[in-house]
Amino acid sequence: MSSVETYQKVPLEAFRTHFSNEIELSSVALGGSIQSVSDEFFADAFHLLLVEPALSLKGQFGPKGALFSGWETRRHNPDHDWCIIKLGTTGNISGFDIDTSHFNGNEAPEVTVHALFSTGDISPTENDVRWTELLPRVGLGPNSRHLFKIPASSSVNYVKLSMYPDGGIARFRVYGLVSPVIPQDPTEIYDLAHVFAGGRVVYTSDQHFGVGSNLILPGRGKDMGDGWETKRSRQPGHHDYAVIKLGSAGVLSHAEIDTAHFKGNFPESSELHAVHSDKLIPDDQAANAWTQILPRTKLGPHRQHQFQLENVGKPYTHVRVTIYPDGGIKRVRLFGVRSSESPVEEATTEVVQPNATVTTEPTFQSQNKERPGHLPAIPALSLTPEAFAPFGQVIQSYPDIHAVPQPRNTRITGANQGTAIKYHKLAPVVSSYPEAANATAGLSVYRCEPIPLAPGGVWPVKLLERHPCTNQAFIPMGSVTGADLRYLVVVAKNGADDKPDLTTLRAFVAAANQGIVYDTGIWHHPMAVLEGPMDFTCVETQVGNGDPLDCEIVSLDVEAGIPTVVVPFRK
Repeated sequence: MSSVETYQKVPLEAFRTHFSNEIELSSVALGGSIQSVSDEFFADAFHLLLVEPALSLKGQFGPKGALFSGWETRRHNPDHDWCIIKLGTTGNISGFDIDTSHFNGNEAPEVTVHALFSTGDISPTENDVRWTELLPRVGLGPNSRHLFKIPASSSVNYVKLSMYPDGGIARFRVYGLVSPVIPQDPTEIYDLAHVFAGGRVVYTSDQHFGVGSNLILPGRGKDMGDGWETKRSRQPGHHDYAVIKLGSAGVLSHAEIDTAHFKGNFPESSELHAVHSDKLIPDDQAANAWTQILPRTKLGPHRQHQFQLENVGKPYTHVRVTIYPDGGIKRVRLFGVRSSESPVEEATTEVVQPNATVTTEPTFQSQNKERPGHLPAIPALSLTPEAFAPFGQVIQSYPDIHAVPQPRNTRITGANQGTAIKYHKLAPVVSSYPEAANATAGLSVYRCEPIPLAPGGVWPVKLLERHPCTNQAFIPMGSVTGADLRYLVVVAKNGADDKPDLTTLRAFVAAANQGIVYDTGIWHHPMAVLEGPMDFTCVETQVGNGDPLDCEIVSLDVEAGIPTVVVPFRK
């Protein structure tokens, strides 16, 4: 057992310099947990790992005495008290924030910190011979934060906090870098920005209400407090941004921007830029070095937006997330495959933290290899009104009326004597037929059988159609079999040659409670059901009888390459 000989006590004002680019490995938000404790008579040890700062509970008492937001043991310990913590993920520790806020006269006078690495399911004991001292016995003071910087440790996943002889500590934060969990299969698409994959938020322009490091945490959080939120701007043209360093250099595919819980304060829009840099924080002034991978796109409240990315044929190391003009985002996911310059040796063995998976549903297997007669595949992403907006509208209800797209413009009223909510005019019914065509609007029904998917969920797009004089709606009529069904929506914009522009081809997976409306002239594939059969009501204006004004169909050129779609595996 060895001991470090040096440590640095860091003044509180220097916190950003030493710790802002590191990960709080012990946080409950990452899955950190208390494993065992010698005593917690007055206040439970789980408080140590909470995200929020300790609150003053002055004047409040319980059956055992005064209440504190922290860990407090009983008096008169002849030696010391201890607490064993399992980190949220394996990492290399470089410092601690030991906070005695609101403990005054009952604070822990001194502490030590030990750590170890264990692959077993049973947590280590207090006297485990593997414990290595990281922070020697140091003094604390009352009602204050104490920052300590140490030389980076080896990879560990347990820490032991000991206090001499007894007393209280409000929060204990362990900082360092994650030992990345990386898929062994180099073709597997995963979230390169995820904290467990080694992602780091290295810069934020503002984090007034919520810190930028929350963007890459696991899960979708519990409220607005565990997202990134900036203060309100009052200047025209204002924007805020955060820079994420990917865990590995990678070739990106698609992104997810999650505004969960942000309902009246989500950003109006967002855009993404990427760069390949060997710096921790790339030079933001070198604007020409950054490549736009997602153009400025409107966002909506309280939902997961998934977007296919552009200009992603080369590896990137950093992504800049820009929001206009301000607001809050819960999570950012940046999916892709690691590049050849990111060796698999960076990965740790996943048995260390079996819960530390970096992939999120839906999952994809990379198909971004050119095959004879096929173009690189595109991912089929979850359908949202914002992502589909360049091609048409999404028709659906919203259990939370505060999650309706553009809530300032959508009229929502009660209906049916209070038994219903009506979302008014989510999409228009339009047509531009010549008057002599005698086109009329009507309802039709389509019964659709499932399309055949190749192994890996791959499906070739062999033709597209458009309706030059009308928009067209498809509304699912419920499952024929009672199962939870999905369908595929494939769309593209018109090109300069008056044919489909395949660089704009996008694919979406729609649920059975979502209808879609294709804008006039938008190229799209005929209805493609993933599970079925499914029935749809089609709302359109048409002449009928095969009139060419109704529908134009283009078969894609096999020699030039047929685009393919990759449908996510359903778990």
